[in-house]
Order: sequence, then C-alpha cells, then structure tokens
Amino acid sequence: MNSRVNTLERKAAGDSPNRAAREQAFQAAGSVPIEATSRVSYRSQGRLLIIGEPDQALAIGGVLKDSLHCHVLAQGEGITGAQGDFPVLFIGQGADVRIAGHLGDFAVILVSKTRDDINLAQAIEADFTHFDLILDLGIPPLLNWEMPPLGYYAPRGDAASLERMLAELPDMVGEFDKAKFFHYNPAICAHGNSGLQGCRRCLDVCPTGAITSLIDKIAVDPYLCQGGGSCATACPSGAIIYSFPKPADTLNRLRVLLRTYREAGGSHPVLLVHDSEAGKSRLARLGDPLPGQVIPIEVEEVGSIGMEVWLAALAYGASRLLILTTPQVPPSVLQEIKEQMGFAHVLLEGMGYPASALRLSGSGTGQDLLADLTEGAFMPPVNPASFAGGNAKRDTLFTAIDFLAAQALSLNIVLALPRQAPFGEIQVKRDACTLCMACVSVCPGAALFDGGDAPRLEFLEANCVQCGLCELACPEDAIARRSRFLFDPRQRRRRRVLHEEEAFHCIACGQPFATRSMIEKLTARLNGHWMFQDDAALKRLQMCGECRVRNMFGSDGGMLT
Repeated sequence: MNSRVNTLERKAAGDSPNRAAREQAFQAAGSVPIEATSRVSYRSQGRLLIIGEPDQALAIGGVLKDSLHCHVLAQGEGITGAQGDFPVLFIGQGADVRIAGHLGDFAVILVSKTRDDINLAQAIEADFTHFDLILDLGIPPLLNWEMPPLGYYAPRGDAASLERMLAELPDMVGEFDKAKFFHYNPAICAHGNSGLQGCRRCLDVCPTGAITSLIDKIAVDPYLCQGGGSCATACPSGAIIYSFPKPADTLNRLRVLLRTYREAGGSHPVLLVHDSEAGKSRLARLGDPLPGQVIPIEVEEVGSIGMEVWLAALAYGASRLLILTTPQVPPSVLQEIKEQMGFAHVLLEGMGYPASALRLSGSGTGQDLLADLTEGAFMPPVNPASFAGGNAKRDTLFTAIDFLAAQALSLNIVLALPRQAPFGEIQVKRDACTLCMACVSVCPGAALFDGGDAPRLEFLEANCVQCGLCELACPEDAIARRSRFLFDPRQRRRRRVLHEEEAFHCIACGQPFATRSMIEKLTARLNGHWMFQDDAALKRLQMCGECRVRNMFGSDGGMLT
C-alpha cells in the first residue's frame, strides 16, 4: 500500500498543468447560470412533544422547558396532568400511537379500538391542535423512515445523537425554508391507469415516505421530501426530476467544465461526485490534495443524479466518473444507485467500453480513495459531445448513449438488459390477441398505437418504459415484456406493427367494426347463453352497434325475431 501511495503522491506533485486546467474549468462552470428553485416554508412556535419512558422524558423536559413549550407523552403508569412546569400524558405500553406531519405541523393520534381516536395535542390542551417538534426516545421510534421528517428527532438510544439533538432543538423556533427538490409531471407518469398499477419505483425507494399512491398517479409531499433524489434516479419516464438544480443546469455545467478543462491543457479528467455535507467533509479531511486530473463535483445528494447524467458526462469527455458514498447515504438510496449503475455497466460493456469507468467509492481511508481515483480502467479517447443539457430524462439518455455508440469499437444492434431496466420491447401472441386495444388505452408513454381505421397494433420502442401496464390490461394475457436496448436509433424511433388482422364487416351494412378473431371468440363464448339461443341473436353479434339496435327493434318499438 505504501509504495502505491508514494506513486500517487509523485503523480500529484507533477501534474501542475492539470491543476491549472481544473481551476479554469471551475471558473467557467461557475459562470453557467442556474435556474432558481422554488422554496417550501415551515413555521414553528416551539411546541415540543417528548415521547419516552417517564423518568427520562420528564428529565429532558426539565432541561428544555425554558426554551421550548414542552409536553410529555410518557409510556407507562402515572397520573395524566401537569407535572411541574409542563403537561404530561401517560399511556400504557404498546398503545397505538400514530404520527404524521412535519416541522410545525405534527399530528399525534392515539388509536382506540373501542372509541374515537384521540388527538393528543387536544387532549393536553383544548385549544391545541398540533405539535411543532417531536423528540421520540423510543427504540425503535414511532416513525422509522431512513430520513425522518424535519422537526422529528429520534436518537435511537445513541447518547451522542441525543446530546446533539438537545443542543439543536432550542433553535428550532421561528420560520424556516428549504428547496422544493422535485418537479412532477403526471402526464408521463407510469404508476397507473384505469385503476391498474404499474411502475412503483419511486414509492419503493423514497427514504422519507413523501410519496404516496393515488392509484393512477402519485402525490409527493414537498414538506416531507428532503432531496434524497432516488425517486428521480429510479423514475423510468422522467415524470419526477430533481430540481436543485434541474438536470439541464447540471449537464450544462458539466459540459462547460469538461470542455474548458480540455481546452486549458488538462488530460484524463476524473469526475468525483460527492454530496454537500458528509462527502464534502470527507474530502476536506484528506491528508493529501486531490490529483489535478480529479475534478470534485458537489451535488446536494449523490442520489440526485442518475444514469442520464453519468453517461452524458462520459460523452462530454470524462475519462472516469466515481460517486463518493458515505454512511449517511440512506440504504434505499444507495441500493437504487447500485441498480442504476448496473444498467449503465451493461450498456457500456455492450458498446465495448470499460464498466469500471463508472463506479462507486465509499470504503477505506483517504489513501484508498486517492488510489480509487487514479487506478483502474479509463474511457478510451472519444470525440467529446457538445449537446446541450435538457430536463427530459429519456431524451438525454438516448442522446448520450447514441453518441457513445457511434464511436464504439464493437456493437451489437440489440443488447439484453436486466429485468427492471427502463428500456425494452413488448411481444404479442398473435393467436391470442384480439386487437381490443386495452393496452393502447393504458400506455402512459405513447408507446402503443391503434391502426386508426385498420385493426392493427403498433409499437414505438423509444417510448416504452417497461412499466407493465399493458400486460395487466390485456384480457387475453397476450402481452409479454422484454428488457433490452436497441442501438439503431432509426428502428427505435420508428413504429412497427405488432399484430394486425383483416377487419370484420357488419353483415347488415358492410361497415368494418371489429376483427374477425374478436367476433369468433365472442360468438364461441356466448353460444349456449340463454340470451343467445336462436340464430337471430347470434347473428346480431356480427352486426355493428347501430345495425344491432335497428335489428332488435322494429319501427313500432317491438323486438324483431
């Protein structure tokens, strides 16, 4: 290890051209304008609820009573009422207490099986409806999210964490604001349609519980969202994008930074993505300066940029891109980064590029980090891209991938991808499909089309996000998905016919109104039904809707037989 580190030190000492180029690149990227982000505001009057065992909760209340309006929810036996300087409410062990809300507006409800639920704030003070702050001393706490709401403190039995929280709580009075970290476009959301649920990736990876299902769409609570970013990274359609900053701003800064670094004489740029708190602190603690070719990229959270930014950075000319993770990254966010990176690795290898040009770095000492940054595979030289950044996730992905694919040394037109990848096709069993178009009606991305006047099902692969709604909607189980990437952009953006049939013409007026297979299956299913015992009734199935009505009722309103 020591010999390797010494080599790194010698490299760092002799890379002054890279260091000078990096400084120019920082200055140029810093001049790229960033769109302002909207804000979310909170207001706290300092009403604190302390939840825990009586002795500890009362003792902490005594410490904080001079700076906050303390209330205690004691788990155990005792007499509810005033205890010295603040009210105390005793509940039995195992009572069902539910908490919802955020800084300045926490609802705490005692759920009862025999009577109405109790709002604990009102139970303590009649004109009191909510709490502003909560200190939950329970193990586990009542809210067990990886990133609990702002204003909710849960030390989980850790004495150092409790001490830090007790020092911070008195300052949580007044008005506060934070960025609104996301933008949601329900028009392209693939979560659901017509009561069917498809994609739920954002719900599964959100570390704060800010996202809820509305069956067909989702809702994101801006007060609960804390910017973990995994929802935007996971979203296959781009319905959720990160907005602090927006993808277009991040991409444009990277493009200008890498172009300036290259023009200033820098070589083999390695991008090191880190968050603005724990990751930044870790870099600051390094004993040695970063080599000149290493360009640190600070983001709010490492989960906030995904595959479209990573691959675009490589297309812009980055030799490598590493993401610095720390123990503070929520496990669900880290898992999503790893899964998305797995998709990117398959794509890179499918184009003949080294997968290790894109990877995580999160363990070991500062010396190990320096080694990670300078060793391993680099991207081969490519003609750097100059495309501008945009906020449409899939457009950016396709542009970056197509640019890299155009310079690939080896490339198969079709590349198989892991099951959960956001690209692919659907396959239709032609002997089962009746062209009912149920799949077309639920497709959220305009990947499926009917044939207009002709009974035909068409597919546009570029728009398919592999959400599975078409599979769920198909009454004949005729649809199956296959994750893959089609490297030919013309084929990917061209409609192709999945199934078509000869139209069935109304036996009365001759107008086409269905497919032959649909009429045959419908006739077979209803043959023998009590309403279709005679030939006249069965023949009506072969008529369009208008002729069917005319046939059923005569001019005098009576039914024809």
